[in-house]
Amino acid sequence: MKVLVFDIWGDYGHFRKFYTTTSPLTFSFPPPPTIAGILGAIYGTDKNSNEYLKVFGTEKCKIALQILSPVKKVRMGLNLLETKGTNLRLPMSDKNLAPRTQIRTEFLKDPCFRIYISHEDEQVFNKLSEGIQEHKSVYTVSLGLSELLANFKYVGLYDSYEKTSNKAVELCTPVTVDKLIEDKIEIEQNKKYFKEKIPIKMNQERIVEKYEDVIFESDGKTLKATVKSYYQLEQGVNIVFF
Repeated sequence: MKVLVFDIWGDYGHFRKFYTTTSPLTFSFPPPPTIAGILGAIYGTDKNSNEYLKVFGTEKCKIALQILSPVKKVRMGLNLLETKGTNLRLPMSDKNLAPRTQIRTEFLKDPCFRIYISHEDEQVFNKLSEGIQEHKSVYTVSLGLSELLANFKYVGLYDSYEKTSNKAVELCTPVTVDKLIEDKIEIEQNKKYFKEKIPIKMNQERIVEKYEDVIFESDGKTLKATVKSYYQLEQGVNIVFF
């Protein structure tokens, strides 16, 4: 199976956790539906119908992610403008009609990720590969919010092979709990382990249909785990798709 690999990074990123509202917190990395949005921006899927969730949904597209820079989180205040029920033709300085509020928001600082993609549609896969190789995107690529611009770089196109093993293997990607055999993660010294519940599957109505707990090492180091199956790229890297 062919796997497309590229890196994406930016100064800041924000991937809002679904259970935070008034003080938004961020996931430590973009969940699969967010990565699908990034792919859709490069590929040029229709924005109005959320086509990216269909074209790059989990039924057709395999997505894995590697953390390349340590996860760092900072909080800043965002000045938001209340627009509901206001008359936008009036001056924004009118405090009664255009109130502002400051929201403390959590961001990722200097995020950098390596994305692994495989797609069952060869035409879609080839068009996406060409766009990334030529550093072209139809829409602006960002990391969660439109203000958080991102850059990306083609890494390569590799053959991969699905493998199974009863022994623990070194994985460079986060792994969802449902992929583990009997929750087997080998805890190693000088590594920091975290678990987050992230959305895995979202329909075109932007309703999440599947959540999963995912385990990752926050400095981007490998995980040693026993999994049901994994993919080994031709250069020897082991990955697990979400």
